[in-house]
Amino acid sequence: MRRSLCLLIASLLLGNTQLAAAPVEIAWEELVPPELRELQEIPLPVHDIGDLGEFGEELQGAAAAQMEPAAPIVPGMDGRHIRLPGYIVPLGITEAMEVEEFLLVPYFGACIHVPPPPSNQIVHVRSNTGIRLDELYQPFWITGVVQVEHMQSELANAGYRIHGASVEPYVY
Repeated sequence: MRRSLCLLIASLLLGNTQLAAAPVEIAWEELVPPELRELQEIPLPVHDIGDLGEFGEELQGAAAAQMEPAAPIVPGMDGRHIRLPGYIVPLGITEAMEVEEFLLVPYFGACIHVPPPPSNQIVHVRSNTGIRLDELYQPFWITGVVQVEHMQSELANAGYRIHGASVEPYVY
């Protein structure tokens, strides 16, 4: 018992880098301030393109204006190492036909086929590796350290950033 207590104290004093480095899986609603979660409509994620149905004529043209381009953010997210699922909206394509900079959104079609969600539901991401264009219809897990930072693009504003993110397919 005494040995376990000594190990626990040593671990706390020295810091357990393995525990500190482990990302925390979060849900999209955690990017909205708690006092606003009941008030802000947070769309449920869609992981199957077939669940969207047919796109009407109103969704065939240019993307509609963003609902809340400067939505309130959660300052406590800054510096947190997280893992978040979502869909990729490319901001650029490399010569190798891969996407390294993108917006991560909670549902398919956001910013392109349907109006962009509020800025606190969009994360600007730069990944460590490129994602092939033919893979963009599937959801991904994005892992990295969050920066609470407003970012503007032609498609939508984002309330958060992750640079040097790792990307892996979301398997469901």
